Amino acid sequence: MNQSQLIEQIVRDVLVSLEKGCTQNSFPVKEETNSCDIGAKVTKEDYPLGEKRVEILKTPTGKAFDTINLSSVIEGQIGAEDLRISPETLEMQAQIGESVGRDAFARNLRRAAELISVPDQRILEIYNAIRPYRSTKEEILEIADELENKYNAKINAAFVREAAEVYEKRNRLKRV
Repeated sequence: MNQSQLIEQIVRDVLVSLEKGCTQNSFPVKEETNSCDIGAKVTKEDYPLGEKRVEILKTPTGKAFDTINLSSVIEGQIGAEDLRISPETLEMQAQIGESVGRDAFARNLRRAAELISVPDQRILEIYNAIRPYRSTKEEILEIADELENKYNAKINAAFVREAAEVYEKRNRLKRV
């Protein structure tokens, strides 16, 4: 295997490992399942998606997964944004998790899918703000509203609201 083939294989391996886990910054959430509507349902028989269902995988910019190779990277057709996981892929991974009884893992993947649209720096700020004693209940509830209204992260917003309630009951809120 020459160096070019090796790099191409490494890129493909990284992408396959990343997709183990829905490609726009926001996606519709189905009320009854809290999952995004990707149009494809998958189960454990489809795992790993990168090998068995490559035709349904897309990059966050909408490019077909199987178009990612060293040549397309060198030619500038594939950029860093194409190498990130998409919300749709995370949703498919959640469906696979559910098909083998890993419901908690599926919920985690859906929360992660919602957070893709939140800038990394903001996620770090939120993380620090919702640690015990760092924020008031009102500040935490403002974060929940931001997640829900600005980023359409309804599952995460509910999670943050729940944290505000628990912190209040356990006396873990910032005192003013």
